Amino acid sequence: MATTAIATATTTPPVLHQLISLDTSLSQSLHTRFNPFIPGHLLLLLEYSADFRLFFPVSLSLYFAPFRRSFAIPFIAGLLIDLLFIGLVKSIFRRSRPHYNPNMIPAVSVDHFSFPSGHASRVFFIAAFASFFAVFESTSWFLLFVWTWALLTSVSRVFLGRHFVLDVLAGACLGVLEALFVFRFLRLSIVAVSFHKI
Repeated sequence: MATTAIATATTTPPVLHQLISLDTSLSQSLHTRFNPFIPGHLLLLLEYSADFRLFFPVSLSLYFAPFRRSFAIPFIAGLLIDLLFIGLVKSIFRRSRPHYNPNMIPAVSVDHFSFPSGHASRVFFIAAFASFFAVFESTSWFLLFVWTWALLTSVSRVFLGRHFVLDVLAGACLGVLEALFVFRFLRLSIVAVSFHKI
């Protein structure tokens, strides 16, 4: 038994162990300080607004607006890529969710793994994709709204005690990279196919 404990302790590099400890302390401090002052219904609203079970059916409806299919197809594909990629990364790292909020209140039920944040990756994917697409349109007020929503939703994950700070930062970075990939490759492929059909 002692051998197992020693083996487990030595598998994590000291620098990584210190980073995780710092991340846990910072996240718990933010959760403890800010959660009591923020209305629970606001945190729930942010959580539900970015929940895949709600957001994906709404996004899927964009496909049936013909004038927006060049946007909708890569957007929906990106949401599915995000779901699969986040699930894969979570299954590899298997970082437990914060221990200081075991009941996950006030929150909906989700998987047991924390790194990276799926909500953060989703909202930053949406914000980044909207920004890339808006190169062709003038929608600055909409982009301001979407980026504000993405930032508030991501921060709320820490305030709720659902995620650590590093989970949210990693999720946000992955979301932006996914949006860049989808916009650069999938969108161009779809435009090329549509052009070829004409």
